[in-house]
Amino acid sequence: MSAPPPTPICQRYRVGYALPSNKVQTFIQPSLVDQAKQKGVDLVPLDLSKPIVDQGFFHCIVHKLYGQGWNEQLKDYASKYPNSVIVDPPERIERLHSRVSMLEVVSRLEIPQLRLQLQGRGSESESESESESESLAVPKQVVVQDSEGLKSPELLLLKFGMKLPVIAKPVEADGSARSHDMYLVINSKGLKNLTTPIVVQEFVNHGGVVFKVYVVGDHVKCVKRRSLPDIPAPAPVTGEQEEQISSTSLSSEAEEVGLLAFSHISNSAAQSEEDDGNVNKAEMPSVGFVEAVGRALRQALGLQLFNFDLIRDCTSGSGHQYSKNKYYVIDINYFPGFAKMPCFEQVLSDFFLKCCHPTP
Repeated sequence: MSAPPPTPICQRYRVGYALPSNKVQTFIQPSLVDQAKQKGVDLVPLDLSKPIVDQGFFHCIVHKLYGQGWNEQLKDYASKYPNSVIVDPPERIERLHSRVSMLEVVSRLEIPQLRLQLQGRGSESESESESESESLAVPKQVVVQDSEGLKSPELLLLKFGMKLPVIAKPVEADGSARSHDMYLVINSKGLKNLTTPIVVQEFVNHGGVVFKVYVVGDHVKCVKRRSLPDIPAPAPVTGEQEEQISSTSLSSEAEEVGLLAFSHISNSAAQSEEDDGNVNKAEMPSVGFVEAVGRALRQALGLQLFNFDLIRDCTSGSGHQYSKNKYYVIDINYFPGFAKMPCFEQVLSDFFLKCCHPTP
């Protein structure tokens, strides 16, 4: 006996999208468009050659465009169509354009309070019980505004309690080409070769695995991916330490300049079966903990579409107490590559529908 035809959807919803061309190619896939249509949601590209206020009513607008002109357009549109949902407000997204302000939000999260919420559910499941011992932090970091601040690398690191190697990241995280220029700094010469302003962040051994946590409204999903390999436990900031770190680098050129580009490390590690094995063997954080952090960040940021990178501290050595449940948030991205998230079509279609037709 054949299955009955699907119930026709009387109400249809228009979701307008304004995205960079590369994001359109990766995100607006036929599978997503079809899934959304089945739920009564039509994904409509906004015509950027015309004011969006003249393009009619959209139940929801999703976007990843920046600039004062675009912000003004959204403001005018919201004034004319106050019942339309804009995902997300530009002033909230801007906080994630700085690698300083994005992590300040994490520092203010009340993780003990999150644990109490988990305990208060009354569940005795293993994942929630484990979350009681899980903790969250951000790596130590400092913004160096000019080259003068890098003239004495040893003093800089000692002042802020860091040791080589360290991570160097641009202050801006706005999706520009420069915002992706990140380096592993393996010696003091590398610090002197950095272009300022720059964020210098401590490197935390994390087993070569990063947990990418996607947040889509109230949906939180964690997946694991390959990351930078571990570095042997550091000694004090001396020439001996630099020699030890250099022996683990991937090229003599990197040793000479003291810097190793993330892209170079990723390309070299791509052929390593051992790295894939590390990812496969890595234990996931408990679901309760990940969901609690994801929802707390969503509330603190006031954003609906983002992901954050979570690493588990695998550091060991003299004076360091290893804890498998110590996690760091190292990055937060607005409107990331959701197509890499399992079942992204269903998750995003449900999210669009909820935005267009919120339940009481």
